[in-house]
Amino acid sequence: MSELHKFIFEGLPVRGMYVRLTDAWTEVLQRRAQGPSGAYPAPVQHLLGEMLAAGVLMHGSIKFDGALILQVFGDGPVKVAVAEVQPDLGVRATIKLQGELSAEAGLAQMLNQHGQGRCAVTLDPRDRQPGQQPYQGVVPLSDADGRPLASVAEALQLYMRQSEQLETTLVLAADEHVAAGLLIQRLPVEGQGNLQASPGDDERAAELADAYPRIAMLASSLKREELLTLDTETVLRRLFWEEKLQRFAPQQGEQGPRFSCTCNRTRVSAMIRGLGEPEARDILAERGLVEVDCDFCGKAYRFDEIDVTQLFRQAQDQPPSSPSMQ
Repeated sequence: MSELHKFIFEGLPVRGMYVRLTDAWTEVLQRRAQGPSGAYPAPVQHLLGEMLAAGVLMHGSIKFDGALILQVFGDGPVKVAVAEVQPDLGVRATIKLQGELSAEAGLAQMLNQHGQGRCAVTLDPRDRQPGQQPYQGVVPLSDADGRPLASVAEALQLYMRQSEQLETTLVLAADEHVAAGLLIQRLPVEGQGNLQASPGDDERAAELADAYPRIAMLASSLKREELLTLDTETVLRRLFWEEKLQRFAPQQGEQGPRFSCTCNRTRVSAMIRGLGEPEARDILAERGLVEVDCDFCGKAYRFDEIDVTQLFRQAQDQPPSSPSMQ
């Protein structure tokens, strides 16, 4: 069962989270494998699984009633990869792949061959007000000197530092069975910004200042094989056996991460209306149906001539919105 664990280090300005996606992750892969495109290649599995684990960790670290959407896109065979986490921890993910991909391909080969790769984090409120736009932050998949980043974790650490002013350490891993991750964050010392040093030079201030670098170093020692094969209790005990952890009830089952797709016929209908009636009619004339398959869950939506006629008749029959409803 997929699970999310949250904890703090008692007396220290540091918090952590650990996620282990099993059934939620394998359902993503199974739905893809059953579709016309077939299973993802191994490097793509690793990339998408790490993104999904990171998305759960990042959503778990903020108080936000809406979807967190993590995207990477660029100039390689992987055109775009998307991991989405809903406020109830429902998750889904997909990748658009074009061309051949080496079995040993890393992030740069998949997305950043010519320095055009980007990572975007979007926060889309569930009850978005009229005119309100989702918040989006974007960082390059290269460092300040233009060197390609080696992992999604590095890109997200850069995003958290630049956009959220939070020093963050991420360790991620995924294979065809498990997607897992550990997040460690520095918390602000009272009266200080997150990226500033603790005040004073006494022993307590030194302890507080040293806490995050020390704990982050322990977290960074976690190996990929350990993330993929060890259970949560073993990982936390091996890493932080000398620390005092205050742990919260794990989120699992209906309260934890699980596969959930938000597609529905109403949304697909709106997308077809967005194409415009002439284009929809052209598709009908060519294929006999307007067919839309969800990239996330594989569900097929079919619209025949009667359906399309009703769609655009409904749009014409709807009265214009009053200015107060815009």
